[in-house]
Amino acid sequence: MATNGDHASTKPPPSPSPLRNAKFFQANMRILVTGGAGFIGSHLVDRLMENEKNEVIVADNYFTGSKDNLKKWIGHPRFELIRHDVTEPLLVEVDQIYHLACPASPIFYKYNPVKTIKTNVIGTLNMLGLAKRVGARILLTSTSEVYGDPLIHPQVESYWGNVNPIGVRSCYDEGKRVAETLMFDYHRQHGIEIRIARIFNTYGPRMNIDDGRVVSNFIAQAIRNDPLTVQSPGTQTRSFCYVSDMVDGLIRLMEGDNTGPINIGNPGEFTMIELAENVKELINPKVEIKMVENTPDDPRQRKPDISKAKELLGWEPKVKLRDGLPLMEDDFRTRLGVPRN
Repeated sequence: MATNGDHASTKPPPSPSPLRNAKFFQANMRILVTGGAGFIGSHLVDRLMENEKNEVIVADNYFTGSKDNLKKWIGHPRFELIRHDVTEPLLVEVDQIYHLACPASPIFYKYNPVKTIKTNVIGTLNMLGLAKRVGARILLTSTSEVYGDPLIHPQVESYWGNVNPIGVRSCYDEGKRVAETLMFDYHRQHGIEIRIARIFNTYGPRMNIDDGRVVSNFIAQAIRNDPLTVQSPGTQTRSFCYVSDMVDGLIRLMEGDNTGPINIGNPGEFTMIELAENVKELINPKVEIKMVENTPDDPRQRKPDISKAKELLGWEPKVKLRDGLPLMEDDFRTRLGVPRN
């Protein structure tokens, strides 16, 4: 098994169920998705449910997620939805755990930073404890924020980051860094099968409309005829991955043989001004673009080096920003009740 460095584990994990080895009964794969009512989580659930060999259990406390994102699966015999906070232990029998639970937008994680760090640390400990008990493979969605305000560009997985441990974003950045540490410690000490995805900016339908992230902000502003507010200086860059590409990358990582961490994101890099101009052109040519103050610890640049994902997972993003934005616009218009003119 490929691992990151020289810490291959010696202890095999327990088997999830004797049914796995039964001759005549082919058990479904039981998969837990924490944070499955959220933006990326619900798209992942859609993809997992499309495979009829999967039973999917979602655990979500609806702090940022919504039942509405899962409405087409509620009542389905292979689907189960539990209102649960991962900072409390969860007793279920599963084969795989996709651990996505955590507020990912600055508006939410700054609103309750203590809850955010508890979710990252205690929540990850609980999910690893579950994986250890039942022999499940566990995938953590970590974040490009573990690189902080990076001093190297683009960011490769071997870069250790440049992170402020006491800033307003630290509950998220440092929380995810500790979560990665815990994953590897459980892997080395208990033989748990782990996967770590470092996900970069993702966009698409079902994003929270007012979550403070730049793509959803600009699209909502354009639809409402408000000015597009670009944080100064406007030259800071982000890379945007469409959600269907992201889900594809996560599933490939889970099914493959590499622990990671592996960057999953779109290396196409845009300045905030370029993004605003694209949204203006595609959605509402009449809106103005306005500069506003920046927030503290805002990284100047973000761009994944995805050579590892290409080589080890055979993955790279397919959806271009100009094709993805209109798909998100349709979803936002429906939810905001603003039809196209």
